[in-house]
Amino acid sequence: MSTQTPKLSTTDRTETGKGAARRARRAGLVPAVLYGHGADPKHLLLPKLELAAILRGHGTNAVIDLQIDGESQLALTRQVDVQPVRNYIEHVDLLIVRRGEKVIVEVPLIIEGETGPAGGLVVQDASSVEVEADALNIPDHLVVSIEGLEPVTNITAGELELPEGVTLVSPEDLLVTSVNEEKKIAEPSEDEAAEGAEGAAGEEAAE
Repeated sequence: MSTQTPKLSTTDRTETGKGAARRARRAGLVPAVLYGHGADPKHLLLPKLELAAILRGHGTNAVIDLQIDGESQLALTRQVDVQPVRNYIEHVDLLIVRRGEKVIVEVPLIIEGETGPAGGLVVQDASSVEVEADALNIPDHLVVSIEGLEPVTNITAGELELPEGVTLVSPEDLLVTSVNEEKKIAEPSEDEAAEGAEGAAGEEAAE
Protein backbone atom coordinates (compact mmCIF):
# COMPACT_ATOMS: atom_id res chain seq x y z
CA MET A 1 0.00 0.00 0.00
CA SER A 2 1.19 3.53 -0.74
CA THR A 3 2.51 5.53 2.24
CA GLN A 4 2.36 9.05 0.80
CA THR A 5 -0.87 10.89 0.07
CA PRO A 6 -0.65 12.56 -3.36
CA LYS A 7 -1.76 16.17 -3.68
CA LEU A 8 -3.95 17.46 -6.50
CA SER A 9 -4.98 21.01 -7.33
CA THR A 10 -8.65 21.56 -8.16
CA THR A 11 -10.85 24.13 -9.85
CA ASP A 12 -14.47 24.87 -8.99
CA ARG A 13 -16.87 23.64 -11.67
CA THR A 14 -19.39 26.41 -12.27
CA GLU A 15 -21.05 24.87 -15.33
CA THR A 16 -22.87 21.54 -15.46
CA GLY A 17 -24.30 19.42 -18.25
CA LYS A 18 -22.84 17.36 -21.09
CA GLY A 19 -21.69 20.36 -23.09
CA ALA A 20 -19.76 21.83 -20.17
CA ALA A 21 -18.23 18.44 -19.40
CA ARG A 22 -17.03 18.07 -23.01
CA ARG A 23 -15.45 21.52 -22.93
CA ALA A 24 -13.70 20.70 -19.67
CA ARG A 25 -12.29 17.45 -21.04
CA ARG A 26 -11.04 19.23 -24.18
CA ALA A 27 -9.20 21.59 -21.83
CA GLY A 28 -7.50 18.64 -20.10
CA LEU A 29 -9.78 18.59 -17.05
CA VAL A 30 -11.94 15.85 -15.53
CA PRO A 31 -15.34 16.69 -13.98
CA ALA A 32 -15.68 15.41 -10.40
CA VAL A 33 -18.06 15.59 -7.47
CA LEU A 34 -16.96 15.58 -3.82
CA TYR A 35 -19.43 14.48 -1.14
CA GLY A 36 -19.71 12.93 2.31
CA HIS A 37 -19.81 13.73 6.04
CA GLY A 38 -23.05 15.67 5.60
CA ALA A 39 -21.45 18.36 3.44
CA ASP A 40 -23.14 19.71 0.33
CA PRO A 41 -21.77 18.09 -2.84
CA LYS A 42 -18.98 20.15 -4.37
CA HIS A 43 -18.46 20.10 -8.14
CA LEU A 44 -14.81 20.25 -9.17
CA LEU A 45 -12.49 19.99 -12.14
CA LEU A 46 -9.29 17.93 -11.80
CA PRO A 47 -6.20 18.00 -14.07
CA LYS A 48 -6.47 14.90 -16.27
CA LEU A 49 -2.81 13.91 -16.55
CA GLU A 50 -2.06 14.31 -12.83
CA LEU A 51 -5.21 12.40 -11.88
CA ALA A 52 -4.39 9.53 -14.26
CA ALA A 53 -0.86 9.31 -12.82
CA ILE A 54 -2.25 9.10 -9.26
CA LEU A 55 -4.66 6.30 -10.20
CA ARG A 56 -1.86 4.37 -11.92
CA GLY A 57 0.41 4.68 -8.92
CA HIS A 58 -2.09 4.29 -6.09
CA GLY A 59 -4.90 2.20 -7.58
CA THR A 60 -8.61 2.83 -7.86
CA ASN A 61 -8.93 3.25 -4.06
CA ALA A 62 -6.53 6.18 -4.05
CA VAL A 63 -6.80 8.75 -1.26
CA ILE A 64 -5.98 12.21 -2.60
CA ASP A 65 -5.12 15.42 -0.76
CA LEU A 66 -7.30 17.84 -2.72
CA GLN A 67 -6.28 21.49 -2.73
CA ILE A 68 -9.59 23.40 -2.76
CA ASP A 69 -9.51 27.20 -2.55
CA GLY A 70 -6.22 27.05 -0.68
CA GLU A 71 -7.45 24.43 1.81
CA SER A 72 -6.62 20.73 2.10
CA GLN A 73 -9.29 18.02 1.95
CA LEU A 74 -8.65 14.26 1.99
CA ALA A 75 -10.85 12.32 -0.42
CA LEU A 76 -11.19 8.69 -1.50
CA THR A 77 -11.81 7.91 -5.18
CA ARG A 78 -15.15 6.15 -4.82
CA GLN A 79 -15.94 5.72 -8.54
CA VAL A 80 -14.01 6.34 -11.75
CA ASP A 81 -15.98 6.38 -15.00
CA VAL A 82 -13.85 5.58 -18.06
CA GLN A 83 -14.95 6.04 -21.68
CA PRO A 84 -15.00 2.43 -22.98
CA VAL A 85 -13.87 3.12 -26.56
CA ARG A 86 -11.37 5.97 -26.28
CA ASN A 87 -10.25 4.97 -22.74
CA TYR A 88 -10.18 8.38 -21.06
CA ILE A 89 -11.53 9.33 -17.63
CA GLU A 90 -15.00 10.85 -18.00
CA HIS A 91 -15.94 11.54 -14.39
CA VAL A 92 -14.84 10.85 -10.82
CA ASP A 93 -16.82 10.53 -7.58
CA LEU A 94 -14.82 11.47 -4.48
CA LEU A 95 -15.73 10.69 -0.87
CA ILE A 96 -14.59 12.98 1.95
CA VAL A 97 -12.50 11.04 4.49
CA ARG A 98 -10.65 11.94 7.67
CA ARG A 99 -7.43 10.67 9.19
CA GLY A 100 -8.09 7.60 11.34
CA GLU A 101 -11.44 6.94 9.69
CA LYS A 102 -12.27 3.43 8.48
CA VAL A 103 -13.89 2.89 5.09
CA ILE A 104 -15.34 -0.09 3.24
CA VAL A 105 -13.81 -0.64 -0.21
CA GLU A 106 -13.40 -3.32 -2.85
CA VAL A 107 -9.81 -4.53 -3.14
CA PRO A 108 -8.60 -6.49 -6.19
CA LEU A 109 -7.24 -10.03 -5.84
CA ILE A 110 -4.01 -11.25 -7.44
CA ILE A 111 -3.16 -14.96 -7.78
CA GLU A 112 0.44 -15.91 -6.99
CA GLY A 113 2.38 -19.18 -6.85
CA GLU A 114 2.49 -22.50 -8.67
CA THR A 115 0.23 -25.50 -8.12
CA GLY A 116 1.61 -28.84 -6.89
CA PRO A 117 3.12 -31.62 -9.02
CA ALA A 118 -0.34 -32.79 -10.11
CA GLY A 119 -0.96 -29.42 -11.75
CA GLY A 120 -4.55 -28.38 -12.17
CA LEU A 121 -6.75 -25.76 -13.81
CA VAL A 122 -6.72 -22.52 -11.80
CA VAL A 123 -9.99 -20.57 -11.89
CA GLN A 124 -10.34 -17.10 -10.38
CA ASP A 125 -13.93 -17.05 -9.17
CA ALA A 126 -13.83 -13.52 -7.70
CA SER A 127 -11.71 -10.58 -8.86
CA SER A 128 -12.10 -8.58 -5.63
CA VAL A 129 -13.42 -8.66 -2.07
CA GLU A 130 -14.85 -6.03 0.23
CA VAL A 131 -12.80 -5.07 3.27
CA GLU A 132 -12.81 -2.41 5.97
CA ALA A 133 -9.56 -0.52 6.42
CA ASP A 134 -8.11 2.76 7.61
CA ALA A 135 -8.67 5.29 4.82
CA LEU A 136 -4.94 6.03 4.64
CA ASN A 137 -3.88 2.36 4.73
CA ILE A 138 -6.00 0.64 2.11
CA PRO A 139 -4.13 -2.30 0.54
CA ASP A 140 -3.50 -1.96 -3.20
CA HIS A 141 -4.41 -5.64 -3.62
CA LEU A 142 -4.69 -8.93 -1.74
CA VAL A 143 -2.73 -12.05 -2.68
CA VAL A 144 -4.37 -15.44 -3.25
CA SER A 145 -1.60 -18.02 -2.89
CA ILE A 146 -2.00 -21.27 -4.86
CA GLU A 147 1.53 -22.45 -4.05
CA GLY A 148 1.65 -26.26 -3.91
CA LEU A 149 -2.11 -26.75 -4.12
CA GLU A 150 -3.48 -29.92 -5.70
CA PRO A 151 -6.83 -30.44 -7.41
CA VAL A 152 -9.52 -30.19 -6.19
CA THR A 153 -8.93 -27.22 -3.82
CA ASN A 154 -11.20 -24.26 -3.12
CA ILE A 155 -10.04 -21.02 -1.52
CA THR A 156 -12.63 -18.82 0.18
CA ALA A 157 -12.47 -15.18 1.24
CA GLY A 158 -12.16 -16.23 4.88
CA GLU A 159 -8.83 -17.93 4.08
CA LEU A 160 -7.19 -14.80 2.65
CA GLU A 161 -4.26 -13.33 4.56
CA LEU A 162 -5.19 -9.75 5.45
CA PRO A 163 -2.79 -6.98 6.49
CA GLU A 164 -2.93 -5.76 10.07
CA GLY A 165 -5.88 -3.45 10.66
CA VAL A 166 -7.85 -4.76 7.66
CA THR A 167 -11.00 -6.81 8.25
CA LEU A 168 -13.09 -8.80 5.78
CA VAL A 169 -16.57 -7.53 4.89
CA SER A 170 -17.40 -10.02 2.12
CA PRO A 171 -18.87 -13.37 3.29
CA GLU A 172 -16.16 -15.71 4.58
CA ASP A 173 -17.52 -18.55 2.42
CA LEU A 174 -17.24 -16.50 -0.79
CA LEU A 175 -15.34 -18.63 -3.31
CA VAL A 176 -12.43 -16.61 -4.70
CA THR A 177 -10.20 -19.18 -6.42
CA SER A 178 -10.27 -22.90 -7.17
CA VAL A 179 -7.78 -25.47 -8.45
CA ASN A 180 -9.68 -28.04 -10.50
CA GLU A 181 -8.73 -31.17 -12.38
CA GLU A 182 -7.87 -30.52 -16.00
CA LYS A 183 -10.23 -32.15 -18.49
CA LYS A 184 -8.44 -34.78 -20.52
CA ILE A 185 -9.29 -35.37 -24.17
CA ALA A 186 -10.29 -39.00 -24.56
CA GLU A 187 -8.03 -40.92 -26.95
CA PRO A 188 -9.79 -43.07 -29.59
CA SER A 189 -9.96 -46.80 -28.97
CA GLU A 190 -8.10 -49.26 -31.24
CA ASP A 191 -11.34 -50.08 -33.12
CA GLU A 192 -12.12 -46.36 -33.65
CA ALA A 193 -8.57 -45.74 -34.83
CA ALA A 194 -8.79 -48.66 -37.28
CA GLU A 195 -12.12 -47.41 -38.63
CA GLY A 196 -10.62 -43.96 -39.11
CA ALA A 197 -7.65 -45.39 -41.02
CA GLU A 198 -9.94 -47.47 -43.24
CA GLY A 199 -12.09 -44.43 -43.98
CA ALA A 200 -9.07 -42.36 -44.93
CA ALA A 201 -7.77 -45.14 -47.20
CA GLY A 202 -11.17 -45.41 -48.90
CA GLU A 203 -11.22 -41.66 -49.56
CA GLU A 204 -7.74 -41.83 -51.11
CA ALA A 205 -8.79 -44.75 -53.35
CA ALA A 206 -11.87 -42.85 -54.52
CA GLU A 207 -9.68 -39.96 -55.57
